[in-house]
Order: sequence, then structure tokens, then C-alpha cells
Amino acid sequence: MATTVAVLGGGVGGLSAAHELAERGFDVTVYEQRARPGGKARSYPTPDGLPAEHGFRFFPAFYRHLPDTMARIPLDGGSVRDRFVGAERLLIARADGANELLAPAHAPESLADLTVLARFVFDAATQLGVPAVDVAWLLERLFTLLSSCDERRVEQWDLQSWWSYVQAERRSEAFRRYLADGLTRTLVAARAKEMSARTGGLILVQLLLDLSRAGDRADRVLDAPTSDAWIGPWIAHLKHRGVDVRLEETVEALAVRNGRITSATVAGRKVTADHYVAALPVEVMRTLLSPELRAAEPRLNGLDRLVTRWMNGIMFYLREDLPLVHGHAIYLDSAWALTSISQRQFWREFDFPGIGGVLSLDISEWQRPGPRTGKVAALCTPEEIRDEVWGQLQDHLEDELDGVEVVSWFLDEAITFPNPSGATNAEPLLVNTKGSWADRPDATTRIPNLFLAADYVRTFTDLATMEGANEAARRAVNGILDATHSNARRCEVWPLREPPALKPARTLDRLLWRLRRPAPSPLRVTTAGEVEPMGVTGRALSLLRR
Repeated sequence: MATTVAVLGGGVGGLSAAHELAERGFDVTVYEQRARPGGKARSYPTPDGLPAEHGFRFFPAFYRHLPDTMARIPLDGGSVRDRFVGAERLLIARADGANELLAPAHAPESLADLTVLARFVFDAATQLGVPAVDVAWLLERLFTLLSSCDERRVEQWDLQSWWSYVQAERRSEAFRRYLADGLTRTLVAARAKEMSARTGGLILVQLLLDLSRAGDRADRVLDAPTSDAWIGPWIAHLKHRGVDVRLEETVEALAVRNGRITSATVAGRKVTADHYVAALPVEVMRTLLSPELRAAEPRLNGLDRLVTRWMNGIMFYLREDLPLVHGHAIYLDSAWALTSISQRQFWREFDFPGIGGVLSLDISEWQRPGPRTGKVAALCTPEEIRDEVWGQLQDHLEDELDGVEVVSWFLDEAITFPNPSGATNAEPLLVNTKGSWADRPDATTRIPNLFLAADYVRTFTDLATMEGANEAARRAVNGILDATHSNARRCEVWPLREPPALKPARTLDRLLWRLRRPAPSPLRVTTAGEVEPMGVTGRALSLLRR
């Protein structure tokens, strides 16, 4: 008889775990509280029947785990991965109207990648008005992080904020606005003064490497609403594999006896399995942490200290299409940290009478007053949110919105508005904060039949993303394979890609860290954007490049 596994949660983490387990012959049941699977990645119809999402989806080139899974979801003779469309441009929009278009560089990949990266960042940042000396400083800080050993990254840089690490207070206003604060708020709903230098810097490097590499699509999107292109075919494939996907069934409790999970209460009834995979968001998992569960796995107490914030979407349905740019737009100094994408150019089979365009936006800052309402987004009415967002777009796009007719609009269904005022968010986003690595558990717990497949789990990705959830699920499944002494192939887990030229520097820094010596930067960047070696390690790297 096959080993049974109850997967609690039907978001990306839960479905990824179910996928890997089903491929290895386990008897899997998924329990999801919503009427639609997919968690924050799902899409759903508005009351008018138009496609809406929690927020737009994008798949950076550094994602490896999720595309690997998508390649194993069959669709029309190919796979769901074939639904990717490359976004070719990135619009950096500013309130002063001095907007910039960035495109991936097309330089040859070689040992000179670091110089290519530095040149790309230098050109892009100076176009935004950041002084050359500040751009050089940022690059040196990134090279120092990349040259640091893992121990220093976790025990030093993770405890320091990105703001402090780049010494933002000593830099220019443009540096603070665009590079220190703007990018972190806009991209990951984090705050520079709180986000760890380790995570903020390493993810920024991944995105920059994507942009500066030849041949890579730095930014990929789907060619249809997410549930149509991906989640729907995924559920069909899982069911074909024998997975039982049960919707509108809420997980209410976990029973513990003698250090093991004996049952889960789901929709008022007891559910039993040999193993349990908790793939629930942190705010839900906290409600299940009984004294018995906390005692059996004390590391779960750290979930109480993890931070969530709002990052939710709003959709504008337009009479005529408004492409703006063939990719994403970042409204870098917008009060509500807006990003957008014009979906019509990517949704190949889009056809809704009277609707020519769909502008999908993410609002990443809900606690900063808007310039028109004077209120934070969380205290606005839906109509005030709509008007404030549109006004902030006008501030950045100027006459590009003249004559644009908004036929309809829709705010993420997770945002609800009780009387008399104020909003609640059923789906907040876990955000990275300095020192939070210590509060995050591993996918395999001290409870021998409980495994975690959520974005708060320790992963290489180390960010609340679809990629992080998928990686966590792979780690959870590997834990089950170990616990059952299975001979099945383990799920692949990949570290973030880093420039191989700096591997010797990381090896040397491990020795320096053990000696409690500071981390030297092996490279410096001149105000002309040139990379030069520094110190013994830098000279060694210079020799390697010859």
C-alpha cells in the first residue's frame, strides 16, 4: 500500500509538493481553503467576467526550480513552460518625467562577466541621476557580498539592514531614493532599513546578472492569465497522476501525540495520513501552533517574529490597448511603490468585447500617505485607491494617459472593506527583515512526520516568491523520502548562481571569518565604471582573468 501524505494548502508550495510526491508513487491529498487553487498565484474572474489576479506574475531568469516543475506539466504536446513569453524592456518611470528604458545587455559571457555587470549597472544608475561615485560604491558593496563566505553572510550581513550595509545616509539623495529604498520597496515590498543586506544584495545581484547576461530573458511572463496558462493545466495533471485535490476545505488544527502528528482537523473532520506537509502561509500556520506543537518543534516559535506586509494588485480594463513598454514598468519614486505590466500584448488569445487593454498593477506600499488623498492605502476606500493609483500613474507617465478610457477596474479580492472604514488583507506577503534567518525553520522538522513547504522555510532563494515556495516543497519531499528510506530520486535543489570568478575570494574569506577579520573587497569600481583588482585576492583574480 502506498504511503499517504496530506498536503495542507493548495498554493504553489503545496501543489509543488504534491507534484513531486505523485511522481514518486505516494498517495497524496491536497486540502485548500479557497474555491480556486494556486494561492497568491491564482487568477479568477471579476464580477464582469474579466480576468483578475492577486498581482501580476513574472519569472526572472534566475528562477530554476519553478520552470523545472513547469516543464513537467504536459500541455498541447509540449509543457506549461512553453507558455513563457520574454519581456524585452523595463521602463523606469519617474515623477519628473525623465523616464528610462532598460534592455538586457548583449555582451559575450566570459570571465569578464563582472565587468559587464558593472558597466550595465553604471550606465543604468547614472541615467537615473545617481552620481558616479555612488554607483561605484554600490558595486563595491555588491562585490564584497559576493566575495563573502556563507558564514559571514549569515552571521554578519543577515543581521545588518540593506540601508546600513550600503551606508545610504552618507550617499546622495538620488542614491537613497532609487537604489537604497526605491528598488527594495517596489520589487519585494521590503524596506531598505529593515531588509537584510544578505538577502537584499544577493537577490539584487541575481536580477542584475539576468539583465547583463547575453541570451537570457531577464524577465518572462505567461501568455494568458495565470490559472489558464499554468494552474489549471497543473491541477489536471495532478489529478491524472492520482492526486486528490479538495477545495474549500480549511485546515483548522493539528493534533500532536508523543511527538508526532496524529491527525489534522480539516473542515470540521479528522484527517489522518502517514505524513503531513504544511504548505500554509505564515499568518495561517501561526494559528495552528498549539502548545503541544510548539513543544514538539520549538523552532516554530520563530514564526511569531516573522513580518508580513501588503502587496496586492489592482486591474484597469481599458477601451484601447496601452502597451507602454514590452515588459514591466517600475514607478520608482511613487508613494505607493507601484509596478505595472500591460497584459494585452502578452495574452495572445485575449478576447473580451469592448476591452482593448488590461493594465495590471502591484501596490507594494500600503502605509505611506498618497499625495492626493493624504491617506495610507490601507485606510482608503476602494474608489480612493483607484483614484490615487491612477493619479500616481499620471505623475509618472504625463501625457501618455491623456484620452485613455477606463472601462472597468478591480481591486484584489483579498482586500475587504468593513464598515465604517479601513481594509483587511486576507493574503499579506512575508517580507524579509534583518536577522529573520534565525527565525525561519527548515523544511524537515523535529516532528518526524511533519514537513514544511512554504515561503518562510529556509531556502537558497530566501525570499517570499513562487520560486522560494517551490524550492521549499522540494526540500520537504526530500525529507519525506529520507524518512521513508525511499530509493526514489531526490528532488533537485539549486543554489543561486554566482560569478565563478569570485569563488577563490569566498574561500579566502572563510579563513578571514574564522580569524574574525573584516571582509575585504577584492574589486573596486572607478567613477568611469571600470573594475580594478584590490589587495591580494583581487590580484589573484586578475591573474585568473588572463
